Amino acid sequence: MAAHNQDDLMQRIADLESQLTFQEDTIETLNQLVTQQAHELQILQRKMQVLGEKFQQINDRQGDMPNNPADDVPPHY
Repeated sequence: MAAHNQDDLMQRIADLESQLTFQEDTIETLNQLVTQQAHELQILQRKMQVLGEKFQQINDRQGDMPNNPADDVPPHY
């Protein structure tokens, strides 16, 4: 009977060790993914900033020109 309990305990320990190994691998994979996405987000934020600056420059230049109502007509007319 004691040997049976010890076998059960050893099996439970082995199962926990297996789960721990799997969780550690999953955490490492997720960490790499989060790091990669953070880097990509920084790149996208910088690109958006540059696009915003260019858009503002275009608006500033067009602000100096008179507004032509024909430019406001949708292309399907």
